[in-house]
Amino acid sequence: MKQISGIILGLVLATAAVAQDKGKARSGDIASLRALDTITGLVKDLSLKPGERVSYERLTIRLRECRYTPTDSYASLVIRDIREETPRFDGWMVASSPALSAMDHPRYDVWLLSCKTSEG
Repeated sequence: MKQISGIILGLVLATAAVAQDKGKARSGDIASLRALDTITGLVKDLSLKPGERVSYERLTIRLRECRYTPTDSYASLVIRDIREETPRFDGWMVASSPALSAMDHPRYDVWLLSCKTSEG
């Protein structure tokens, strides 16, 4: 029960952070993500554009939206394990607080590094 309460609190806080910065946030063209296979220790950096989908091992990652402020970045993502019907993650990730709204998977971890425009 504590885990569910923590997840709900994390989602509420992430949504509030995105809503608070939404007026100041700009849309980005590129989201930089880092993916980790916790068994092999292999790390891979991924770049996605809004609407784009990439594969990492058994995961498919789709970026819906990417926003940034001078101090933080936010990305709306859908992350799915190809062996499962429902997404493992569907929501906003906050770069400065990866644990606030994290993907729950026994093997893989994915987190947002930044969101920016193609100009930098």
